[in-house]
Amino acid sequence: MMRFLIVEDHPLFREALEGALRMVAPAADILQATSIDGALEQVAATTELDLILLDLSMPGTTGLSGIIRIRKAFPKIPVVIVSGYQDRQIISGALSLGVSGYILKSSSKQDLAQSIGEVLRGAVCVPAAYRGQVRPQRAAGPAQDLLKRLHELTPQQLRVLEMLKRGLQNKQIAFELKISETTVKVHVSDILRKLNVISRTKAIVEMSRIDFATLAGGGTAAERERPRPDQQ
Repeated sequence: MMRFLIVEDHPLFREALEGALRMVAPAADILQATSIDGALEQVAATTELDLILLDLSMPGTTGLSGIIRIRKAFPKIPVVIVSGYQDRQIISGALSLGVSGYILKSSSKQDLAQSIGEVLRGAVCVPAAYRGQVRPQRAAGPAQDLLKRLHELTPQQLRVLEMLKRGLQNKQIAFELKISETTVKVHVSDILRKLNVISRTKAIVEMSRIDFATLAGGGTAAERERPRPDQQ
């Protein structure tokens, strides 16, 4: 039996993705998560997973750090981005992080199913309008250096870094992660060292510099849109 994980906080689109997956594999076991933390818990508790469908914009995380956390923790599981962001640079940036495909939320259920099927057969899928126009790109200069340093963080340190970016203090981080404040301080110290910065504020500033536009070497602001009811 095939097993899939949908990581999406919008219930309407979770339903649309489940319908598309059923078209590909009617008897599949389909798991769902509404956050990156929930997704990582689901994957850790699952013996085998064939594919993860991931929304770029999830509560408490950025698309970049969310992808890095999942890819770092479970590098062998294929990940496909399903997003409303329609921009060549963003798609190229996502491919640069090793995802197996990028699907637009404006796609019909039939197109969703077709793209998922392509990935399961070993292909890398991108929207038809962007085929031949997008390819994995490497960031240059400081952006590439920072991305490399982010990859050196452990999954738990990436989680702490996201919480720092949200403005949480050590006591709040300790409460959310169910660890001691002393452990949080150790994580923060290691994060600052690996990112080569001297303060929490500087770490947040550095994290904010990395997005898909800088990863792909520039780009315009992308429009985000939810799927229309007639496309589900």
